[in-house]
Amino acid sequence: MTFDLVIRNGTIVDGLGGQPYVGDVAVRGGVICAVGEVTGDARQVIDATGLLVTPGFVDLHTHYDGQSIWSDRLNPSSAHGVTTVLMGNCGVGFAPCRLDDHDVLVDLMAGVEDIPGVVMTDGLPWTWETFPEFMDAVAGRRRDIDVAAFLPHSPLRVYVMGRRGVDREPATEADLAQMRRLAREAVEAGALGFSSSRLMTHRTKKGSQIPSYDASYAEILAISRGLADGGGGLIQFVPDLPDAAYQPVLQQVFDAATEAGQPVTFSLLIGNAGTPLWPDALAMVEAANDSGAAITAQIFPRPIGLMIGLDLSIHPFVLYPSYQKIARLPLAERVEQLRKPAVRQEILADRPSIVPANPLAYLAQSWEWSFPLGDDPDYEPDASESIAARAAARGVSPIEEAYDRLLDDDGHAILLDALANFENNSLDTVSALMRRDDVVLGLGDGGAHYGMICDSSFPTYVLTHWARDRSAGRLSIEVAVRELTSTPARIAGLLDRGRIAVGYKADLNVIDHRKLRLHKPVVTYDLPAGGRRLDQAADGYVATIVSGEIIAENGKPTAARPGKLVRGRQSVPA
Repeated sequence: MTFDLVIRNGTIVDGLGGQPYVGDVAVRGGVICAVGEVTGDARQVIDATGLLVTPGFVDLHTHYDGQSIWSDRLNPSSAHGVTTVLMGNCGVGFAPCRLDDHDVLVDLMAGVEDIPGVVMTDGLPWTWETFPEFMDAVAGRRRDIDVAAFLPHSPLRVYVMGRRGVDREPATEADLAQMRRLAREAVEAGALGFSSSRLMTHRTKKGSQIPSYDASYAEILAISRGLADGGGGLIQFVPDLPDAAYQPVLQQVFDAATEAGQPVTFSLLIGNAGTPLWPDALAMVEAANDSGAAITAQIFPRPIGLMIGLDLSIHPFVLYPSYQKIARLPLAERVEQLRKPAVRQEILADRPSIVPANPLAYLAQSWEWSFPLGDDPDYEPDASESIAARAAARGVSPIEEAYDRLLDDDGHAILLDALANFENNSLDTVSALMRRDDVVLGLGDGGAHYGMICDSSFPTYVLTHWARDRSAGRLSIEVAVRELTSTPARIAGLLDRGRIAVGYKADLNVIDHRKLRLHKPVVTYDLPAGGRRLDQAADGYVATIVSGEIIAENGKPTAARPGKLVRGRQSVPA
């Protein structure tokens, strides 16, 4: 019997948490057709002796809505073993959209997701108006990995309500009826669900709250019922960062979804200090699930924060008028100026006085939670490595220490601003939560925050930090792989992938676990119009396979572009 591909003698990690075992995996026609001891010829053979063979990873939270149109590679995600991504998160995206509202959505994505407006203007053809037409545009592109999509709330609101939607006016009964109808239409066109946000820091480039910010319970319920009308789908929600509790907005979403019979996944942040709020959120999840709901908290497996650097969107001096005098110089010239004693003195004596559109810029001076990120990036650094602690050890102010560290590596240095998930200067809480059945890994944000976040590499971090290097709270490799594969696939409703078994989609990774290594993020200029973004590479991925085709070997992409648009929920293979 001739196969398209056979992976021989690898240590198979099945994706369900089963004990790893040595065996072969055979592929024909894009699906797994034999597992165990495989005899017969193959057009391609990979010797996986001493290597892990895993299902391809599934990333629930990305923003590749634009990149899936203008690029045939969805990196960094595809460089870290991810073979399926779900885009359209946080209630932002590019469809539905009338011609007159293009600028509104560009302003929205530029503000919320840090995608330069010129990148979208140059990279998007806008050949669609409705959400089904957008799905057709995505389906018409070749790319390396599979994509699926949510219907985003803010574009839907603007499409239905026009200026009233942008201004966050209450939806009328007629508006609600149309949103419900369009939600059904989106699911019938292949949307995996609906996404929304009420996060305070999600603002347009002009600084306004996003259209979905004040959406009522009736609006969430109408759209949820639209999902049910079309056959059902997942609701993704970003609640506001709570002052004292997650109530009441999160409960509204839980209640609306439960009434409409739809599952929910929401972003859960763990505060670094103060009274923990995450236990209240999980108590709400437990109560809802005990009553018949299907709700998961989505967490990130390392600190949530910002990449801070002179060549990035945010750094400690970006709001200083004295810095703005040289801000538009090329990096090398800026560094030359910043090293001059007179310039240094002027900037250090200055104060922030420029009002940013994005309030995240105010967080660039969180000295206790800011750490230099080296060539072997440490995402669980010791407290003694913080800018505050390093400054105290040197006998200088934290802002002086930050100034000096940003000039390292000729101005290419990056600081990790660990703003959440770093409770008591450790990831111990994250370690405990990752093991819960009502928690799922996500929040990688691939395709967005191009100049301030590079988190879509998190699968590699899970396999290195959590399943190999950390001495306490280590995950077994079978559990780590399960949380990257079958668990997110199940929550998304993609039951045809995330598992190594006969009949399942042949999305696979061959990994040298001992040599797996995460590199430091770097700035590259490969977006449309020469736009800037952060990229991050890894060593140790011997092969990544999508639908039976090798899309990358030893960290280098091949010419294969088998990725497709996934339309709707996928059932378990017969």
